[in-house]
Amino acid sequence: MRPPVAELHLHLEGTLEPAFIIETASKHGIELPWRSLEHLEAQYDFTDLQSFLDLLYVNLEVLRDEDDFAEVTRRYLVRAAAAGVRHAEIFFDVQAHTRRGIPAETVVRGIRSALDRSVADHGMTTKLIMSFWRDLPAEDAMGALTHVLGAGLPIDGIGLDSAEVGYPPSLFVEVYRMARDAGLHVVAHAGEEGPAEYVWEALDLLHVERVDHGIRSLEDPELVERLVRERVPLTVCPLSNVRLRTVETMAEHPLPRMLELGLLVSLNSDDPAYFGGYLDANFDAVVAEFGLDARAVEQLARNSIDSAFLEPDERARLHGEIDTWKRDRSD
Repeated sequence: MRPPVAELHLHLEGTLEPAFIIETASKHGIELPWRSLEHLEAQYDFTDLQSFLDLLYVNLEVLRDEDDFAEVTRRYLVRAAAAGVRHAEIFFDVQAHTRRGIPAETVVRGIRSALDRSVADHGMTTKLIMSFWRDLPAEDAMGALTHVLGAGLPIDGIGLDSAEVGYPPSLFVEVYRMARDAGLHVVAHAGEEGPAEYVWEALDLLHVERVDHGIRSLEDPELVERLVRERVPLTVCPLSNVRLRTVETMAEHPLPRMLELGLLVSLNSDDPAYFGGYLDANFDAVVAEFGLDARAVEQLARNSIDSAFLEPDERARLHGEIDTWKRDRSD
């Protein structure tokens, strides 16, 4: 039995299962390159981040109306609840949709319509984080943020994702300043494919509250010391790292070393429909590979709650649920 956890690094667009893609394409009369469900499933044999993104961008074409965004959100919430997720902070890539002519209003309202029922339906609290593609000009991100803020669309934070190498956080300083001034939470992908220097930039230039991935931080002992000292959360996605070859095998994953060093690291599923599993599968994979005991699993769960954008009473409540899980295990 797994403990209650928070999931903090989850791209909603990465939860589109093949069956949903085929079903929704049929609903809208969209002709995809895939001849059948089996043909689509075969495309998931990608080899790196760019080949994954190429596949993802084609599949996103099926998301057209508010009901589509609501339905993919509902399906994620059902699956996450089954994995023990009690709080989820969900990314969506606004430019993936506005570039296709889908208004940001359609995207946010559809997602929110499902999130607004997450407590009643699943006992799960949520936050919504709008991410930007770092390989597009920063001016594009600024335009998207300006529009969303001006329209009063309900988001809780911003993030930065997509192809990392060659697109340092320093390009987005003004975007992040605007977001912070608007009272939004700020996070960013850094140190996945890109170097440890990108983590420094995310901290010092973007002033992020949390670093997504961050596994290459271990290449810089001074950075590790800072991350430990300042309790900077790192949202690590083991199955994703192996699938995209940022780590060659699970046996080589730095998670055990990160725990040993005292880093505030949590487990997350990233794009689970593409990378081999949801949060429970990530827990199962690292437990099986590294022989993590119940104490380590508990620490990962508590880390996730301490890394979340929660009010103190909500954080205390979830830690209490872990206490209950711990007692039930020992009975």
